[in-house]
Amino acid sequence: MSAPPSPPPILELDHVGKVYPGAVPTRALEAVTFSVRAGEFVAIVGASGSGKTTLLNLLGLLDSPSEGRISIDGRDVTGLGPDDAARLRRDRMGFIFQFHYLLPEFNALENVLMPCRLAGDGRDLREEGRVRSLFARVGLASKIRRRPDQLSGGEQQRVAILRALANDPLLILADEPTGNLDSRNAAEVFNLLRDITRESHRTVIMVTHDRDLAAKTDRVITLRDGRMESDVVVADRQEPQ
Repeated sequence: MSAPPSPPPILELDHVGKVYPGAVPTRALEAVTFSVRAGEFVAIVGASGSGKTTLLNLLGLLDSPSEGRISIDGRDVTGLGPDDAARLRRDRMGFIFQFHYLLPEFNALENVLMPCRLAGDGRDLREEGRVRSLFARVGLASKIRRRPDQLSGGEQQRVAILRALANDPLLILADEPTGNLDSRNAAEVFNLLRDITRESHRTVIMVTHDRDLAAKTDRVITLRDGRMESDVVVADRQEPQ
C-alpha cells in the first residue's frame, strides 16, 4: 500500500530577495528558497547582518520582498495590501519577541487575551477557557491576575508565549525569544515553547543567536550575507498522534 501524499507546506519561499533603496542600494536577502511543513520547529541562525531580521519581517508581512514569492497555507501573500496583511497577522500568526512587550496596566490573563479582544467579535470570551488551561499548562494558573511588574522575567516571557498562542495561530514567529533571559530561564522558556507548540502541532520559525538552542529544534537554516548557506534537519521525530 502506498503512503498517503504529504500535506502541502504551510510556508513557502521562492527566490525571495530584499533590497533597501538609497544612494547605494543595500541587498539584505537574495534568492532565499525553502518550505516548512505543518508542525515543524525551524531555527534561523546567522551572524549579525546576515538577513535574519529582514527575513522574519517578510514572513510576518511587516515588509514586502523586492523579488520572489511567499505563500502561507497555499495562499500567495507577496502582494497583500496593508489591511489584508494586518488581518492575516491577527488571525493566523503569533509573535514572540526578545522583550515581552506586555501591557503594564493589564494583568497576565488580560494581556494574553488581548489579540482575541482586538478581533472585535467576542473571541476573547470564547477563548478564555482555553487560555486559562494554557496558564495551568505552564504553571502560572495562580498568577493570571498579576500585572507584568509582579512577575519574574521568565514568567513574563511565558505569558508572552501564551499571548502568541491565544488566537490558535497557524504560524508562530519568534525573534530571539530567550535573548533577554539568563541561561537557566532561557532553557526553560525554550523548552516550554518547543513542547507546547509540538503538543498543539503548531509551526514555529525562530530567529536565534543561540546555537545550543537551535540544535534542539527540528531544522536549522543558516543565513550568510543574505543568502541561505545551509538547511539542516537536526533529527527526524515522531509526529504527534
